[in-house]
Order: sequence, then C-alpha cells, then structure tokens
Amino acid sequence: MKIVRRIGASPRERGSVTGQTCPDIFELQSGDFAVIGTDRTAELDAVLPADAARADYERIVVISRETLVRAKADIPDA
Repeated sequence: MKIVRRIGASPRERGSVTGQTCPDIFELQSGDFAVIGTDRTAELDAVLPADAARADYERIVVISRETLVRAKADIPDA
C-alpha cells in the first residue's frame, strides 16, 4: 500500500503549530483514501443510523470540518 498524495491542505497550512499531529487525508495508490483522525468509535457506534453498520475491524474516525472542506477541491469527481 502506497500513499500517492495528500488531499487538501497540510496540517501546517491549516494552522497546526507543529504541523505533525492533526487530521489528514491521503489518496492511496489503489484509489482509496486513508484518514488520520480522532477515534470516536466508542461514542458514536451506538448512535449510528439504523442503515449504517461497522465491522469489528473498522473505526469511526472524526476529522475537523476545516480538514474536509479544504480537501474538497482535491477530491476527484470519479
């Protein structure tokens, strides 16, 4: 598995003092996306909509609105 590029602004560009420990989104060589965020599985699992489910190996990860909004322009349409 290989990271091809960052999607959106870097943590430093979004105002992180260290530029190292912030939410981030990456496009993988496979075309999939990897997300660094805060694990909120324990808090959100019980309140998922009825038509949503999570496998034992999956986690619910939260990223800031700014992270996703600033990534919008870099997300391919297809």
